[in-house]
Amino acid sequence: MPSSGMAPASANPRAQEYSSALLLGGNDSLLKLPTSTVQWHVLSRNQTLLKEYKEREKTNVFKDKRFGEYNTKITPEEKMIRRFTLERQQNYGKKNIYNLNEDEELTHYGQSLAEIEKLNDIVDSDSDTEERGTLSAELTAAHFGGGGGLLRKKVSSEQQDEEEEKPKSRKELIEEMIAKSKQEKQERQTRRESALELTEKLDKDWKEIQTLIARKAPKSERKDKEVEKPKPDEYDMIVRELGFEMKAKPSERLKTEEELAKEEQARLQKLEADRLRRMRGIDEEANQKRPSHMSADDLADGFILDKDDRRLLSYKDGKINIENEEEEGEEGEEEEEEEGDNEDEEESQEESASEDEEDAAADGHSDLESDLESEGEAAENKEEKKHEANENESQNVEKLDPKREAAKSELPYTFAVPESYDTFKSLLAGRTIEQQLIILERIQKCNHPSLAVGNKAKLEKLFGFLLEYIGELATLDLPELRTIDKLVLPLYNLCQMFPEAASDSIRFILRDAAHDLEEVIEVKGRATLPALDTLIYLKIVSLLFPTSDFWHPVVTPAFIYMSQLLTKCRITTLQDVIKGLFICCLFLEYVSLSRRFVPELINFLLGVLHISLPKSQAQGYTVVHPFTPVGKNLELLLVCDKEDLKSWEKQNVPLSIVTRLKEASRTEINHTRLSCLALCFDLIKKCAVLYESLPSFHEIMHPVRILLTKHMPVNEYPEKMQEWYHSALKELENKVKHYIPLVCEKKKPVPLKQYTPKIVKVLEFGRKQAGSKKEQERKQLIQRHKRELKGAIREIRKDNQYLARMQLSEIMERDAARKRKVKELLGSLATQEGEWKAMKRKKWKN
Repeated sequence: MPSSGMAPASANPRAQEYSSALLLGGNDSLLKLPTSTVQWHVLSRNQTLLKEYKEREKTNVFKDKRFGEYNTKITPEEKMIRRFTLERQQNYGKKNIYNLNEDEELTHYGQSLAEIEKLNDIVDSDSDTEERGTLSAELTAAHFGGGGGLLRKKVSSEQQDEEEEKPKSRKELIEEMIAKSKQEKQERQTRRESALELTEKLDKDWKEIQTLIARKAPKSERKDKEVEKPKPDEYDMIVRELGFEMKAKPSERLKTEEELAKEEQARLQKLEADRLRRMRGIDEEANQKRPSHMSADDLADGFILDKDDRRLLSYKDGKINIENEEEEGEEGEEEEEEEGDNEDEEESQEESASEDEEDAAADGHSDLESDLESEGEAAENKEEKKHEANENESQNVEKLDPKREAAKSELPYTFAVPESYDTFKSLLAGRTIEQQLIILERIQKCNHPSLAVGNKAKLEKLFGFLLEYIGELATLDLPELRTIDKLVLPLYNLCQMFPEAASDSIRFILRDAAHDLEEVIEVKGRATLPALDTLIYLKIVSLLFPTSDFWHPVVTPAFIYMSQLLTKCRITTLQDVIKGLFICCLFLEYVSLSRRFVPELINFLLGVLHISLPKSQAQGYTVVHPFTPVGKNLELLLVCDKEDLKSWEKQNVPLSIVTRLKEASRTEINHTRLSCLALCFDLIKKCAVLYESLPSFHEIMHPVRILLTKHMPVNEYPEKMQEWYHSALKELENKVKHYIPLVCEKKKPVPLKQYTPKIVKVLEFGRKQAGSKKEQERKQLIQRHKRELKGAIREIRKDNQYLARMQLSEIMERDAARKRKVKELLGSLATQEGEWKAMKRKKWKN
């Protein structure tokens, strides 16, 4: 912009104002006005933005809060009247809050209470004393004379007039104080003695009178006079009970798993040592010390004082050194045992000596007997003693024999982990299930992983041995399912201790079973359902591992293997049907929490219903492999005997029936078929409850519902079977659909847009074409908005720059003032130092 001259009127509207002022003001206004647009902006910001910036922290703004000051509708007279009334109301509320009545004056005996409250004593006219209200000279001297009155002798009024008071010396004051204290002590002593004499006299007189007054009332009078004691309140009883309750005691520290394992191992080792001792016939009473016999003439010459058991307290690594104590304790026990042996020997010597003395006394009475006869009698006595000792030993052996047998029949308390399956099997062979459980429990406790380094690997092998043992029990001609059920508990405990080893063992078994199934299918083209041991392993998987996980290293392979069994294994016998239904039960157990859809389960149940129909009715629906619509195995579950249908009763289908079904009679086989059909109805009902939340539930169960409603001969079955049938069908039909079928919309369809070109006439290139009036106004509004927005942004930017300049100028002014003051201070200090040095030089010269 040019440095001089004014901007055009169209560019800046403020320029018009200043130009008009220029024309009106003449030459003076010409000198005052700025000469460029920059100065215009600076001047305007100095008057507006700079004032706001300087007054940003000031709050002393005057605001008139008088009534009606800013209300133009009220006249000045009304304002004054209203203000006057408000002032009177405020003053009245402050002063006369507690006044009862302003006009009345309260009095008391003719005197105003307001004057009495001023506490001005009114002098009565009748009082003659002119000294009323004055203080005595002694009191003023004592209290207001600085303590001087206490140090002066009290002199009579006559002497006081004649002579001035003489102050006492310190010695006289101390003597006077001592005399007073002695006098007070003497008075207290005399009062105490007189009080004691009076109490003694009173007690003596009371004893003389008490003999005359004392008289006991008879029991009958006492009973009459006795008043029934009030029964305690329930609240009081509860409070007393709370007082007698046991206080909380601190519990012992919870022991760690290692400490518990060590304690259990020590307990079992002690019990095993006791069992071995009983088995060997070592009597426990023989090891105990017998009390030594002491005669009445014993002078206790061999009495020895107990040794000094005190020992020095020693610490090692911050702990008490217990090893020395234990060694000393062991040495003390050995010494005690030696002393006990010595005492036994001394007892035997004393007994023999006493017997010899008795014999000598007997010999002394008879002088006629010879020495040979005495020697013969002594030999006979020795033989009798030996004979008696042998008899006692034989009796002890007879007593110990039943104890030995009982100890031999007992299970050992400590076991080592078997290193091979044969030793493990021999360890459990011939034992009851309770004994087998005890053996497995003791093996785990005696070989806990925290007790030794190699115990973990040994117990991991034990899990594999136990798993193999369960499989062997399941493959017997009569499978011991109860034993297997009991052995699952130690198997679960080992799985919790070593989950990785357990999962590896079971995966190895499942991998072998799946590999065998694939080989059979490749060779023969068809396969049969596995043996009972594999089904038991699949059941154990659901007990040991979580089956609700989306993916699990053990459960997922088992899941896939079971689905392959239901789709690839042919159903040719009743045993296959029972195994297949068992796998269906396992599937429901696996997915009970996750509610995962298993299509193989629904297809197998549909096939079971298919093989229970006669050939004439098995048409009009589709079945999936391994079932076929036509074939020799079509009527596996069909029962035609009416007597068997009538005599059937609902019962569970045990898994052990698979092995003994060949020996069963025809009636039992028919009953098993009906039980399988009832189990199928029950599984269909459970599937309906499990999968009812699926959107495609009705489509999934549609083939089953058609077969139940149109092809199943219900009337031929017993009543209980019909109940199972109707309950399953009811569960299928009562479910509500969870989706809405697709329906065409009723509205008229919107036609497709036609892509015909829109032709616009172009009159002049490069200019905006004129449209309608609204479009023009809209475009103008948009342009104006853009222009105003740019101007506002520009002004804000300039305001920020202006404020930054102002802040910088303030900082520079403060710095300049500080520098100026520092220079002044330094100059004054320099002048002072110069003057001081000049004075110093003058002193040296002088």
